[in-house]
Amino acid sequence: MKALTNLSQFVGKTFAIWVLLFAVLGFFFPATFKQLVPWIVPLLGLIMFGMGLTVKLADFQEVAKRPYEVAIGVISQFVVMPGLAFALTRVIPMSPEVAAGVILVGCCPGGTSSNVMTYLSKGDLALSVACTSVTTLLAPLVTPWLVWMLASQYLPVDASAMVISILKIVLLPLALGIIAQKLLPKVVARTVPVLPLVSVVGIVLIVAAVVGASQAKIATTGLMIFAVVILHNGLGYLIGFGAARAFGLSLAKRKAIAIEVGMQNSGLGAALATTYFSPLAAVPSAIFSVWHNISGAILANVFARMRDDESTMRETVSAK
Repeated sequence: MKALTNLSQFVGKTFAIWVLLFAVLGFFFPATFKQLVPWIVPLLGLIMFGMGLTVKLADFQEVAKRPYEVAIGVISQFVVMPGLAFALTRVIPMSPEVAAGVILVGCCPGGTSSNVMTYLSKGDLALSVACTSVTTLLAPLVTPWLVWMLASQYLPVDASAMVISILKIVLLPLALGIIAQKLLPKVVARTVPVLPLVSVVGIVLIVAAVVGASQAKIATTGLMIFAVVILHNGLGYLIGFGAARAFGLSLAKRKAIAIEVGMQNSGLGAALATTYFSPLAAVPSAIFSVWHNISGAILANVFARMRDDESTMRETVSAK
């Protein structure tokens, strides 16, 4: 068990490398990995079940303790990223399928990777986890509505069916994970250390499946989609940080909000795009999954070196 735990920790720390590796494998061996497309939804359900095993009551108590800060993060998540996605589809020429995919990933809730990056950046981890939890709970209603409002001009959107899908593949596994915590605490406690391995395996297989299924079209449009994803992700970080600063939040909280806004639950985006649009529409989510883990790690390293002005002033005064 210790060896498995160590492997899980290693794989979790090198997550971005594994996602990139399997994206490349999916591109060069499409016939092998596109067979996994029917497994995308079950894989995401497994990941969300794992998230449920780690969710604590304290995560939701944090919302009650500081609703103002959580509201800034949640509203920014569901305003900034969908708005940026829609703007990019209007400015950069792309096919209707890709445009719908870009908007879809922009309308997804925050991903658990944001919590890891916030921790590495020395940001406010409790705030990050609270924002992720709230946006995940709101996703069944907010995500389909935003996708219908912004993407229906590109492709038909069945918002009501999307609501049911998100309930099934996000909230139901999440709830089962929380219930398992209560009913089988000892079993869950032994399982939690290997969850990073399960999550990484799930995500990399989803990415490889999406890339494999759309390999031919990625060969012709991949660079454009990659450029859009970089812009979307980078502007999300920037505007998220700026919004938190405009509302007077501390540096630790600004870091958390910036990372929370910029990083999406791209696995959910890939699952919904594959189910309701096409494998090509899932490509922005797959590329986002690769890129945001790379950019998030870089940003976390930069943020970790930043000092809060108030902390610096206190240290200066005490030195005098």
